[in-house]
Amino acid sequence: MNAGRHGNRRGWRAILTATLVVLTLVVPGAVKDSPMTRRVFNLGRQALQQMYRQQGWLCLQQKTLALPTGCEGYLALQADARAVKEAAIQLEIQQPIGRLWDIDVLTPQGKILSRRELGLPERNCLLCNQPAKICARQQSHSTEQLLNAMERMLK
Repeated sequence: MNAGRHGNRRGWRAILTATLVVLTLVVPGAVKDSPMTRRVFNLGRQALQQMYRQQGWLCLQQKTLALPTGCEGYLALQADARAVKEAAIQLEIQQPIGRLWDIDVLTPQGKILSRRELGLPERNCLLCNQPAKICARQQSHSTEQLLNAMERMLK
């Protein structure tokens, strides 16, 4: 996690005692802010807003930042963090481009809930069935291949 993003989260945690949802993107390569990534981000932001409204959760505060490192979205929800994480994972699974969203959920105490804590496997690579962390560490695929996969997901 970059220092700016960590600072943003810490600032939100200091003023809020709610569940914090942080939306970023899974974007390969050096360019994190582009028309394509903004489109993917906005679709994720809209999906999260629809999710909390459908669940009847109160949004206490929200903010979107457009940074050179990519867009970041913050939602402070009055809701159980585990229920929010479960709903966020369903968005990532059910939406056609949900695989491109990285939705972190932090408890009111500031603990990030993981997929593993909910008994779910790690994310798979966009191109193969290996765990994404392994492919990223081994640089199994080129940035161009990954960006092409992202573009196909948007069609």
